[in-house]
Amino acid sequence: MKPGSVAVVGAAETTKMGVIPDLSVIGLHADAALNAMADAGLKPSDIDGVATAGVSPTELAWYLGIKPNYADGTSVGGCSFMLHVRHAAAAIAAGHAKTILVTHGESGKSRVGAGRFGASPSSLAGQFEMPYGPVGPPSMFTVPVLRYLKTRGYTQEDLAHVAVVQREWAAKNPRATFKDPITVDDVMNSRMIAYPFRILMCCLVTDGGGALILTSADRAKDFPQKPVYVLGTGESVETPLVSQMYDSNSSTAFRISGKAAFEEAGIKHADVDHLMIYDAFAHLPLYGLEDLGFVKPGEAAAFIREGNTRAGGKLPLNTNGGGLSYMHSGMYGMYALQESVRQMRGIAPAQVPGAKISVCQGVGGMFGAAGTVIFGNEAP
Repeated sequence: MKPGSVAVVGAAETTKMGVIPDLSVIGLHADAALNAMADAGLKPSDIDGVATAGVSPTELAWYLGIKPNYADGTSVGGCSFMLHVRHAAAAIAAGHAKTILVTHGESGKSRVGAGRFGASPSSLAGQFEMPYGPVGPPSMFTVPVLRYLKTRGYTQEDLAHVAVVQREWAAKNPRATFKDPITVDDVMNSRMIAYPFRILMCCLVTDGGGALILTSADRAKDFPQKPVYVLGTGESVETPLVSQMYDSNSSTAFRISGKAAFEEAGIKHADVDHLMIYDAFAHLPLYGLEDLGFVKPGEAAAFIREGNTRAGGKLPLNTNGGGLSYMHSGMYGMYALQESVRQMRGIAPAQVPGAKISVCQGVGGMFGAAGTVIFGNEAP
């Protein structure tokens, strides 16, 4: 894909966010999709490509009455939607489709139409990790994180600072789940979940969804909203077993996807005005800052403590409040993408003045996959 040759022309989240007991999973997908179509001034018959995770593209297309030329059901966890954007950009560049809809919907809290939790006993995780007692992400992420904290010399308080700064951003966002300010002491005194994670270091559990519509840049100016251009993308996968990461101190998938995106976009780190790093738990922004190359290994905690990611800082990070305070229905990647698009449109609740380039980094599973999308609001 030539940088800037594809653009986002529609973007929206579900009408409601948080607790939505009256909509099923497919209903949330549809609500987000129709809102994105309204944002772009389109109807289902104008869409000729679909991409989604959580439900199949077959179910999505049928439910919305779309007859697509292109369908993508890539599902690698919460960063699936970053990969969908990458694949959609490639498909549009290749002429396989003209207008592609990417959707997400999840009843993470209400569980209406949602699948069951847990790994199959015959899966790799079921055979080699579950017998040792992990009970989902809060206890599975501890495996690399404990080693990471020791190696880097980081502390629980460093994780707490991540949560505090993101709550500051959430306070500026009317749609955020939690907006009340918190301190490091508040985080450190909150309920222990699985060491080193206390509950305020863990993601929310909510209902909601979002959708994006992409088309070629030469068509983008015909739509009602300001185009947001896809400058660079990357993707990678690492391991289905968090205990088998190549290096507990670094996400190999982050490094590969980030490098590919930066190279394709042809930008330097100093060019980046805004950053989103998927934050299911408070450690992920630390890994992301280091693995994407914004700081050197061992410098991420101080970078956040010193206020660089706060409002007015040199690198505003997770400006919607993140998965810790804004929204997290299970696969958070779509919400990170939505905030990057809002920032590039200049309409975010906590808008970064003059922002022209946004990097959006996603994780899938327990460091099992990664996707990177770099957006710009000016055509190259």
